[in-house]
Amino acid sequence: MSIQGLDFDLHKARNLIDGELVDAIDGARYDSINPADGSVLGSVPRGKAADVDRAAAAAERAQPGWAGLTVPERAAYMRRLSAALRNHADSMLDIEVRDTGNTIGEMRHDIANAANQLEYYAGLGYELKGDTIPATPGNIHMTVRVPYGVVGKIVPFNHPLMFAAAKIAAPLAAGNTVVVKPAEQSPLSACYLAELCAAIFPPGVVNIVTGFGSEAGDAIVRHPRIKRIGFIGSVETGMLIQRRAAEVAIKQVSLELGGKNPMMVFPDADLDKAAAAAVRGMNFGWQGQSCGSTSRLFLHADIHDKVLADVVSRIQARKIGDPRDPTSEVGPINNKAQYEKVQRFVRVTLEEGGKLETGGRRPDQSDLPQSGYWWEPTVFSNMRPEMTLAQKEVFGPILAIFKWTDLDETIRIANSLEYGLTASVWSQNINTALTTARRIDSGCIWVNGVGTHFPAVPFGGRRNSGTGSEESFADLLSYTEEKAINILLG
Repeated sequence: MSIQGLDFDLHKARNLIDGELVDAIDGARYDSINPADGSVLGSVPRGKAADVDRAAAAAERAQPGWAGLTVPERAAYMRRLSAALRNHADSMLDIEVRDTGNTIGEMRHDIANAANQLEYYAGLGYELKGDTIPATPGNIHMTVRVPYGVVGKIVPFNHPLMFAAAKIAAPLAAGNTVVVKPAEQSPLSACYLAELCAAIFPPGVVNIVTGFGSEAGDAIVRHPRIKRIGFIGSVETGMLIQRRAAEVAIKQVSLELGGKNPMMVFPDADLDKAAAAAVRGMNFGWQGQSCGSTSRLFLHADIHDKVLADVVSRIQARKIGDPRDPTSEVGPINNKAQYEKVQRFVRVTLEEGGKLETGGRRPDQSDLPQSGYWWEPTVFSNMRPEMTLAQKEVFGPILAIFKWTDLDETIRIANSLEYGLTASVWSQNINTALTTARRIDSGCIWVNGVGTHFPAVPFGGRRNSGTGSEESFADLLSYTEEKAINILLG
């Protein structure tokens, strides 16, 4: 179909390698499924190691020329991509919503965020400064920042366009070239992005290879030309990437991984706002498929029943429907594997004694397709720390609610898991709020807020939730290496 000047056919989507829109070398393709009804939405190349090798070689050839541009010259290319995203937003949004199942209102913000991130990093290039060090008298000791060369980016299915576009911004601004592997479950918007990048960047600067993680993704991780890797996804895959990368070379790897994030509500909190935030923090517009979702809600015993009832009422009022409908607040789960995982968690939680407050089933709505991966937003109360739902990330629309009285014990429980990505603390006592925030071992914490990512504020996890920070100046620095130069004058 023709989309705003692009002749983009969902069933003939192509990769971007060395400035050309191409199929896989062996011609293999695979289908992308519409999660709303299980139909085939489009197809993309099934890239493998040979395709990644071609992309990495192109990126390596292009990198010296890209790094040799001035900061304003690189920034101009990035701003052109940002403008293209805004100009093509409606067409990309239609593809993205149908490919992910995420609601259109939320995904509109994704495209804007990607454009904003490109503009932000485009403006940071001149801040890549070195230092002078007074190590010895009479000599000059200095440091400079240099790019790694070729960077591999592997992104997940929940925000495919935003991550594919936004996460190349810091590497490009620092003078690297990139090879991007989109999620195999929702790859179509990245192929649209490939067409935009083909018209904007010099050949080889941006390369996009669709395919399965076990093939194209593994090839990126293990490729000798790719010195720096950025991954967003599950803890298990992040650990595998670290192992696989270390088998072939010493590589710099940053990981933004999963979370089982606590939200703690004190008796003195603004309870109406806290209840609304508990629902918003679950990211039901993405069916809870967000690593930052505050999926463990700790309510003090004094306000437990009141806030629980309010949260359940608000969740039950959310409209489940066609994700392309602007009034829909919940769409289908992205894929069959996640759908079946959510079903298992519900079944196990019931067996372990959790109390089902709402949801826990497929919606009984005549306006929804009989096929597709539809599931009601689900709330369990009567949670105990040893339960499976209390321990493991679902990456789906299930909220676990705990009743607490002892603060020290509750913080111990909050910190007891392998995860440490986000957290939220609700209290109108600033001393209580800040003291608690400092004691919770997570990388990003909101006080009387939840979920919002702020410009230039680092976002990253602790413990098994990841390494490194993104969305900030620290992210830009992470795509450079520090080189020391000693000038001996004596």
